[in-house]
Amino acid sequence: RQGGPQGRIYGSAPGAYGAGLQALIDSGAWESRSDLGQAFLSWSQWSYDGSAAPSLDRSGLEQALGRVQVVLHNQDNREHDLLDSDDYYQFHGGLAAAVHRVRGEAPALWFADHSRRERLRIRPLSAEIDKVMRSRMLYPRWIDGMQEHGYKGVFEMAASLDYLFAYDAATGVVPNWCYAALQDSWLDQPERKQILMQHNPWALRDMAERLLE
Repeated sequence: RQGGPQGRIYGSAPGAYGAGLQALIDSGAWESRSDLGQAFLSWSQWSYDGSAAPSLDRSGLEQALGRVQVVLHNQDNREHDLLDSDDYYQFHGGLAAAVHRVRGEAPALWFADHSRRERLRIRPLSAEIDKVMRSRMLYPRWIDGMQEHGYKGVFEMAASLDYLFAYDAATGVVPNWCYAALQDSWLDQPERKQILMQHNPWALRDMAERLLE
């Protein structure tokens, strides 16, 4: 916004929702983290300053992000985790990718657990990803429970893998062992692989393609 005050609240276009990353992740139509940052900037360049009409302000958004050193995700319940929804990687990861694109260096990435007000916990994003991997994604009882839900359960497994990959694409904080462990635990176990094939072969195909990617 030339000559005027810089906005403080930015978002997608009026009537729209999202951060622009999901279509790229789903289609594979991206080459680098910078592409994901570009998508976030393009979707989130609308300034909402309290006036009746939001306005495009790409330069103001970039100026604001150029000062960002930390990107924090606050979560006030434990009914969901970071790999339960595409919203988390789109906004948390997308914002991180946009800051990286604008500043030329990655911001610090943190996760804050507000589910118990008397016991706030803040940890690096990498530590939260590790926790979700070990406590859910690789937990045998969770895997068995998802498979008992048939088509939908297997779909949810594939979706969680997609969200893990997308967080990795946007932030680079997911270590390689996560993919190797999922390959070993989900696809390389003959009995589990047979259940996946029986209930949802399309999701099994998608899991294999994602791991190859």
